Amino acid sequence: MGKGMRAGKKPKTRQSGGDMQKQLKQLQAMQAEMEKTQAELAEREITTTAGGGAIEVTVNGNKEITKLVIDKDVVDPDDVEMLQDLVMAAVNEAMRQMEELVDSEMNKITGGFGGMGIPGL
Repeated sequence: MGKGMRAGKKPKTRQSGGDMQKQLKQLQAMQAEMEKTQAELAEREITTTAGGGAIEVTVNGNKEITKLVIDKDVVDPDDVEMLQDLVMAAVNEAMRQMEELVDSEMNKITGGFGGMGIPGL
């Protein structure tokens, strides 16, 4: 055992300042790339349909509905529940697809680290 070391203790390792600076620059570059991608994704749109095209929903990357088209033939005052179900199905599918797109694009940048508790990611 080396001088000044106790049993069971590991020697401290220090990271050089240059390594820390390099990692910080890499994180800053990753953050800038993520911000750019998020802005681009906000402009993207996904359109889905339900009921064989009777309902069409378009959402943007901010997960906002930007367009909703309801075929007049599916509007039945005696069956409002069917219309509600079709709208929900189309909206949920559009949101699911947009979430997949956003996750996929962010994972390209972060390599899967985005959901691992790294601040700002």
